Amino acid sequence: MIARLWKTGIKPGRAEAYEAFAREVSLPMFREQIGFAGCIMSRDGDSASVLTLWSGPEAVEALNASSSYQTTVAAILAANLLTGDQRTEVSEVHLIDLPRS
Repeated sequence: MIARLWKTGIKPGRAEAYEAFAREVSLPMFREQIGFAGCIMSRDGDSASVLTLWSGPEAVEALNASSSYQTTVAAILAANLLTGDQRTEVSEVHLIDLPRS
């Protein structure tokens, strides 16, 4: 399993619009990707992180090449929600432990 962490800044006063975009555009796009295994979106003030989990490196490569992902990236940039640099880190998951409820 592969973890892909994307970090960004959110423009002041745009957090609600960012949350709506994440829920209504980003999450559905991720769900339609082959190899998608889960997503955690978090926010601390004007900083946001999106941790997605993927079946393997080929799934991350497919995401990056996906036209729906490219369209989503263009849309969030055009929506004037983000500030600062966006960073992406990709690493292999070596341990995951989620309690069952």
